[in-house]
Amino acid sequence: MNRLRTLALCLVLALATGAHAQQQPAPPAQPQASAAAHVPVPRPSEKAVRYHRSGNGLWMIATLWGFLVPAAILFTGLSARMRDMARRVGRNWFFTLVLYGAMFSLLTWILDLPLAYYSGFVRQHAYGLSNQSFGKWFGDSAKSLGVGIVVLAATLWIPYLLLKKSPRRWWLYTAIAVIPLTVAAQWLKPIFIDPLYNDFGPMQNKQLEAQILASARRAGIEGGRVFEVNKSVDTEAVNAYVTGFGGSKRIVLWDTLLRKMDSREVVFVMGHEMGHYILKHVFMMLGIVSLLILLCLYAVHASAGWLIARYRERFGFDQLSDIASYPLLILVFGAVSFLATPVVFAVTRHNEHEADRFGLELTHDNRSAATAFAKLQAENLAVPYPGTLYKLFRASHPVLGERIEFANTYRPWETGGEQRYADRFKR
Repeated sequence: MNRLRTLALCLVLALATGAHAQQQPAPPAQPQASAAAHVPVPRPSEKAVRYHRSGNGLWMIATLWGFLVPAAILFTGLSARMRDMARRVGRNWFFTLVLYGAMFSLLTWILDLPLAYYSGFVRQHAYGLSNQSFGKWFGDSAKSLGVGIVVLAATLWIPYLLLKKSPRRWWLYTAIAVIPLTVAAQWLKPIFIDPLYNDFGPMQNKQLEAQILASARRAGIEGGRVFEVNKSVDTEAVNAYVTGFGGSKRIVLWDTLLRKMDSREVVFVMGHEMGHYILKHVFMMLGIVSLLILLCLYAVHASAGWLIARYRERFGFDQLSDIASYPLLILVFGAVSFLATPVVFAVTRHNEHEADRFGLELTHDNRSAATAFAKLQAENLAVPYPGTLYKLFRASHPVLGERIEFANTYRPWETGGEQRYADRFKR
């Protein structure tokens, strides 16, 4: 953990100065009549720069806290005492796991609450990004706790049963078992989980909905479903995304985005989201997540024996199949996931870039794409060119300066150049 702390300290120092060193600010975008006009990359406001820099420090604190909490529960022997309590109450093996999972979830939720309150409520209000009442924020947090407890109760027995049945191959069998569970979770989330937090419904602007559906049909998506969600009760930020799997797949627009962007910008945003669907990015990410889980589980298998042998007296258990080892699994998972973050984000940035390309080829509306990104930057208090370390460890999307530049310059249909996805569009 000392190496991790050192790496984290270096990252936070670099991230704190990265935006200032690499922003390459440009004058604010000015309204122009021509649809082909170049849209300059907007200069980030002082508020956006402060939000970015303080966010880097807060991200680092949260990352370290995510390691320190399970480490403290593990090395103080608290995990073993929680196991003993769960055994006394639960009596049998399965209910011991369920009770332990519930106690662990509740404890970590309480320990995380002050930081979560500051980052998710106080700070968002201070920068004018949140409309949430404290009751709504706390209720959503409590709902997340409940969902987490239910998920653990339904799944935690799988790796621990496999550890007992196959100590040498449990990591492989668990990774295989996780694949259908991940698919099921992706299918269930938009139907049962997301509506716990916000109201989802059909678009209110039927004319705009008709434009979106016409664009979807041209992209080869028949019977597409577009949902509007009332995120304005929570935030002033804007967003849209693809969620679900199979029959639950849907495109979701925040009502804040519909209020702050014009119809042509919204159509481009929808073209981008349609690109994710047509290019099967959901399947790609399911594969990557499955591979990452396999890698993390093997890392647990390879390292747990040595760690338990060295610290068994402090841990209070001598086998990985003991439920008290759960914080150890979290620590190893967290370390491997942290190290794999640059690779995973490189893939997601590539997918987002190709979705941008798809949206541009579908709409041929470069200006609306560029102004949409400029509004995204302004409304979400983003900076156009954050530092390299930010891009590696925090940026799941291409930075907005690069997206605006690409929207300005990518126009092969005007020069007779090759379009990568044009053959997928219906006439």
